[in-house]
Amino acid sequence: MILFKIDWAPNEVFLNLGPLTIYWYSVMFIIAFSLGYYIVQKIYINDNKPVELVEPLFIYVVFGTLIGARLGEVFFYNWDYFQNNLVEILLPIKNDPNSSMLFGLIEGYKFVGYRGLASHGATIGIITAMFIYKYKFKYDSVLWIFDRIVIPISVGGMFVRIGNFFNSEIVGNYTNSNFGVVFKNNGEIFPRHPAQLYEAFGYLLLFILLWNIYWKTDLKKYKGFIFGLFLTCLFSIRVLVEYVKESQGGFEEYLGILSTGQWLSIPFILIGITLMIYSRKRSS
Repeated sequence: MILFKIDWAPNEVFLNLGPLTIYWYSVMFIIAFSLGYYIVQKIYINDNKPVELVEPLFIYVVFGTLIGARLGEVFFYNWDYFQNNLVEILLPIKNDPNSSMLFGLIEGYKFVGYRGLASHGATIGIITAMFIYKYKFKYDSVLWIFDRIVIPISVGGMFVRIGNFFNSEIVGNYTNSNFGVVFKNNGEIFPRHPAQLYEAFGYLLLFILLWNIYWKTDLKKYKGFIFGLFLTCLFSIRVLVEYVKESQGGFEEYLGILSTGQWLSIPFILIGITLMIYSRKRSS
């Protein structure tokens, strides 16, 4: 059996524009949102919905994703740090006493972008944003909207995890073999599981599944089914990958049977299963 070890030491920076640094992680988010906009627009045209509704939907999803993901990181995983650095919660900066004044405004901080984001928080943020959006734009049920937007969200998750790979973050456990990725930027010499790529590949498969269900089956007629399938599959992928992922902290020290990510995934899996069952019974 041939095993492969890859030394990984990428340049995290995509572009420098004076004091502003654009990271590959940010580029992956831009790709995810741009592709998502195109996919939703295509779906709305197919469903004979006004394309003008896509732009505000896009804005709500972007803000719901970023705010929810950030707050998820803060409260689910890293409150011990952020409780003493409140200004960093919603601003893309980090305390650095050696940094010069940032944009002439803030001294002692450096621009780092939003690098601490949690997918469970993003899910809660998007769900919340969609209820607010539905309150303002009354053209179909919120489940109908969820069934459509989760299709691009699944492939968007793939690009986010690729961004994590560029950042050498959310790494896997050591493989204890000659297989895996050596994250040189972290000062490592032993290979780890590329957990980010495992998860990214899982999200790609989920996107292909949801895409084909929408375009080639009648299951989209059952409101909530695609959304339920998305929640069940996405967070099942998360549960599986967590077994080879290095601990991200959080509250697992108090409930050590599973990781924080696994505990947070279980409610979403149960909600997903319930939605699939409910959607079929409701339409029968």
